[in-house]
Amino acid sequence: MNDQENHRQQVAVVGGGSMGTALAKLLGENGHPVALWVYEPDLAVAIESGRENRVFLPGHPLPGSVRATSALDEALRGASTVFSVTPAQVLRGVWLEGRRFLEPGASIVCASKGVEVGTEKLMCEVLDEVVGTRPLAVLSGPSFAREIAERHPTAVVVASKDESLATAIQRLVSTSYFRAYTSDDVVGVELGGALKNVIAVAVGMAEGMGLGLNSRAALITRGLAEISRLAVACGANPLTLAGLAGTGDLVLTCTGHLSRNLQVGIRLGKGEGLDDILGSMTMVAEGVATSQSALGLARSRGVEMPITEAVVGILDGVTTPAEAVRELMGRRLRSERES
Repeated sequence: MNDQENHRQQVAVVGGGSMGTALAKLLGENGHPVALWVYEPDLAVAIESGRENRVFLPGHPLPGSVRATSALDEALRGASTVFSVTPAQVLRGVWLEGRRFLEPGASIVCASKGVEVGTEKLMCEVLDEVVGTRPLAVLSGPSFAREIAERHPTAVVVASKDESLATAIQRLVSTSYFRAYTSDDVVGVELGGALKNVIAVAVGMAEGMGLGLNSRAALITRGLAEISRLAVACGANPLTLAGLAGTGDLVLTCTGHLSRNLQVGIRLGKGEGLDDILGSMTMVAEGVATSQSALGLARSRGVEMPITEAVVGILDGVTTPAEAVRELMGRRLRSERES
């Protein structure tokens, strides 16, 4: 038995969207047997028979080491490491069901990005509450699922309060094209991944309105200032927001047209209705739901987030993109470093 075989472990990926499928593919190609849990039973059958997720990641065959199932108990059986990659707003419901099937001592790696509506909790906080005390890490950073599947060089962050767990997950996921760095700043990494989606909606609206690159650069930069203010108020290290989970993910999501949140914003900026946009989408744009909960979290911490507030106003139908631009540009003049 070679060294790679000695380190093989059973892995579960809970969530069969584009990112969950891409991670299952990566882990399977990295030598690990992977159970991919898919919500839709017919899609699980189709993936098993066709060896491809034609709904969420078409054109990328899965290795034989990946098996798909719609049964949580089957997916989690024997898994020592579980990647949670569900949409943020269904994470609680999935794990209220799935927690009883977790193996004793199994670690959870959360790759969902969002702030829960109603509670304003981060995903790891929800997991802590639902599954109890377990080894827990978060994986985030600038990473489109399609480009992972195409093996484009990608760099991400694995954050955990347990340094040994972060290192173990780093080794588990790293390949010749997928490089993971470690961090102990779970809050900073989570908030960077969640809030960049809100800013991407704003950037998309500016693009849809026909505004130029000056406007995009201003929104990205001032958006990062908002994200950093809230993250620091929640206990994050400000340097985290200058890294992959902050600036890196923000730039990717605000400039890459594979971004669902950017596309939602573009269509809003062109005058389409939110219900029509969301009804036409197969995948979830996390920034829509997260914007409201992020604003609530900011208000509870006494943090000003004018771009996020503008996005919420537009999504709620209280204001228009053009009115939001005028309001943002007409705010009181201040120092750039003013909090």
